[in-house]
Amino acid sequence: MNLLAGGEFEALQERHDFLTRELEDVKKARRDLLEVIQRIDTEIATTFEAAYRDVAQEFERLFKDLFPGGDGRIVATEPGDLLNTGIEIEARPGSKRVRRISLLSGGERALTAMAFLFAIFKARPSPFYLMDEVEPALDDVNLHRFLRLVRGFAADSQVLIVTHQKRTMEVAEMMYGVSMSRDGTTKIVGQSLDGASSSLAIAAAERVAIAGAPSTAVPAADPVH
Repeated sequence: MNLLAGGEFEALQERHDFLTRELEDVKKARRDLLEVIQRIDTEIATTFEAAYRDVAQEFERLFKDLFPGGDGRIVATEPGDLLNTGIEIEARPGSKRVRRISLLSGGERALTAMAFLFAIFKARPSPFYLMDEVEPALDDVNLHRFLRLVRGFAADSQVLIVTHQKRTMEVAEMMYGVSMSRDGTTKIVGQSLDGASSSLAIAAAERVAIAGAPSTAVPAADPVH
């Protein structure tokens, strides 16, 4: 007969009860966590669906503006599973029959990417946009279409574009450049562009660019100080 059996049983029973309570707490925490995840997934899917629908609609409109006679659309690869779906862009500029972006020219790919970017801007507006060297691949015709699009956005928001394109600088209301002196120090140079002074300012910016300093054009609704 083990005289200590009763005490050992009580200790084991107490340990068992403790672990049982701990297990129930873990199960409850898991259930609560799964409920939170489910709510978050539902909210993400709802938000994404609304954003996807708005961006797709704006993309189709902007694509037709940038490519007259063309057709472009955004397609969800798995529309039934928005949490794991991918996004494909189908583009047919003008009379071309291609749809995949990889078959387009460099300028057409750049302008298609801009159509997608500006579609996001249209669907979810912001008071401020910053773009860095987005138009070097564009020819004169496509650059004109891009600048026309920028002017439309500059009516309601401030648009900052880092650029070396003279035609992009011409549509700016304010231009900034970085000048480097012989001793290696740099200085920010700002110039408001208004009619008669714009050509002189752009010419000065070109001289700065030749010296190795980048120029920044800022087509904005109001000049930035």
